Amino acid sequence: MTSSAPRRTVLAAALAAAAGVATPSAQAVDASRGSAAGTTAPATATTPDAPARRSKSLVDYHAWTTTADWTKGRAKGTVLAPGARPGIRLARPAGTSDYKDPHTGKTTTWEYATWTSPVHRLGVPATEVVASWNAHTPPGTWIAVELRGTYTDGGRTPWYVMGRWTSGDGDTDIRRTSVDDQKDGKSSISTDTFAIDTPASGLRLASYELRVTLYRKPGGTLTPTVWRLGAMGSDLPDRFEVPASAPGRTGRELVVPRYSQEIHKGQYPEYDNGGEAWCSPTSSQMIVEYWGRKPTQQQLAWVNPDYADPQVCHAARYTFDYQYEGCGNWPFNAAYAATYRDLQGVVTRLSSLTDVEHLIHAGIPVITSQSFLKTELDGAGYGTAGHLMTVVGFTKNGDIIANDPASPDNAAVRRVYRRRQFENIWLRTKRYDEKGQVKSGSGGVCYLYFPVKPAPTQHRVLRELGIR
Repeated sequence: MTSSAPRRTVLAAALAAAAGVATPSAQAVDASRGSAAGTTAPATATTPDAPARRSKSLVDYHAWTTTADWTKGRAKGTVLAPGARPGIRLARPAGTSDYKDPHTGKTTTWEYATWTSPVHRLGVPATEVVASWNAHTPPGTWIAVELRGTYTDGGRTPWYVMGRWTSGDGDTDIRRTSVDDQKDGKSSISTDTFAIDTPASGLRLASYELRVTLYRKPGGTLTPTVWRLGAMGSDLPDRFEVPASAPGRTGRELVVPRYSQEIHKGQYPEYDNGGEAWCSPTSSQMIVEYWGRKPTQQQLAWVNPDYADPQVCHAARYTFDYQYEGCGNWPFNAAYAATYRDLQGVVTRLSSLTDVEHLIHAGIPVITSQSFLKTELDGAGYGTAGHLMTVVGFTKNGDIIANDPASPDNAAVRRVYRRRQFENIWLRTKRYDEKGQVKSGSGGVCYLYFPVKPAPTQHRVLRELGIR
């Protein structure tokens, strides 16, 4: 969490409803990373197919995870990695490539192989797409995830790099990184987010394909294994207020570990200036441990033994994006969670607290992204341009029980927030800052972490949200 000046702006998309007709807005901002930027007034631009789209879900999450999924893609040097968690691995290199790591200055030659997904036609033509993945990358291996899409005007995007990722940061590893300055005049990539530059034009992304490239040292035997590759596309309403949901499945609280980011202030400032900025990895670590996973003592040996909760320091280090210079990269957090045994992680959006109720009822906590003024969330005691916390339950009357890492100590992490306030600050796409300027909200962004083999009730709820 950060309440200071914005660190970066993300181009996001929004679709406003005016007189029953869709009216795309200007830029919105990703709140999860402590970012906020001014937006211009929406320009009226009616699109013929907008009314039909409004009756459908405005979020489309799709992933490739099964044996049948992997066999449908185009493989160049990759083969199926069978098992309870099927994936793909590098078998016969398609070639070699030199990569100069911009963060270490080292140029290294790598063998590589690729897998390219079938084209996925979005159920809702999107103004924004966020890819996420789950993979195993032994030391000296890494992956790059790219997206190429087709616009509603028939044009095609270039191959955009959505992330260069490895779980480690040793001498033989690259530094995990997003890639700046990618654009084609119609869309841009900002850290981990593809977005249409001018939503008011009516242009949308109609479909996309994902390509993952697996890298290893020439002649090596170790290989990355990719288990999940997917993306969330969305075209959200442009709104300062969201409809209130009625409490439904309430009165349940999950037993989730409580960790404060604030007790790590000043620790390891090389990772996003220290613990005061670690809301995302702190939330991720809570859920990883809820599912019974945690780093080993050997993995934590690098942490100063005087520091409490060394696993939070570990999560910050291994979610850190060296280009963004922060720990709030969405897919990097989901990928970090999936490095733990039989655990999966995805980035998506939800439409209401009713969705969250169903997940909590099934035993799945939800990490949410929100931004708000101090006066907009009673009991928080702070305002923020972007913050992540974990919803762990609902009171009997439907209020939110959250593990909020922006708390002075672990004992204070459990908070109860008013349902209506929380729902609005999480789901809205527009807001006013303390100066009365129009800023942006995350529009329901969340991380979901769950087992490879979820319980039947969990499986059903996830499928209802488009996640399998």
